[in-house]
Amino acid sequence: MSPKSLVNERIPVLNGFILKHGRAPTLDELCTLFSVKSKNTASVMAAKFVEAGVLSRTATGRLTAPRQSPACKLRLLGSVAAGFPSPAEESLLDTMSLDEYLVTRPEATFMLRVEGDSMVDAGILPGDTVLVERGRSPRNGDIVIACVDAAWTMKYFFKDAKGVRLEPANKKYETIRPKRGLSVEGVVSSVIRKLV
Repeated sequence: MSPKSLVNERIPVLNGFILKHGRAPTLDELCTLFSVKSKNTASVMAAKFVEAGVLSRTATGRLTAPRQSPACKLRLLGSVAAGFPSPAEESLLDTMSLDEYLVTRPEATFMLRVEGDSMVDAGILPGDTVLVERGRSPRNGDIVIACVDAAWTMKYFFKDAKGVRLEPANKKYETIRPKRGLSVEGVVSSVIRKLV
């Protein structure tokens, strides 16, 4: 079997992985996926997938999957008054893919389920899902996921003359000033909540 036909034969398996996981496999996962023992073999295989246009590489050499065509495009029909009632006319303004609208960097974005009520005044409720973007430097006022003194939390991020402080969005909770260590895992970019 020619190398090109071997790559073509493996593409559906690779696409199945991408569809299931929403990302490209790592070299270790390529080894498992195609039952190869060597990372070098997986690296050669990855290069062939890149050459075929099925995968691409970032500037740092990380494998990424091309943006998949969205599973669902929804119609944007207009706006609605949330204050005083106003006559609404339905007209198609645009169509929008929710994954493209909510996620700008799929390879750096993950989701977390919210537990606790320390951010309710920011509109983030227990049971909500937050989208978190890694690799973004937090700015004052950003909501971050951080490991503070060996415990994980979601809070507003502020940097002042005394250092970093993490602020809750609920008066029941106090401001946190890290004593031993702080690691910001990512910045919250969106909140998802199902109403029905």
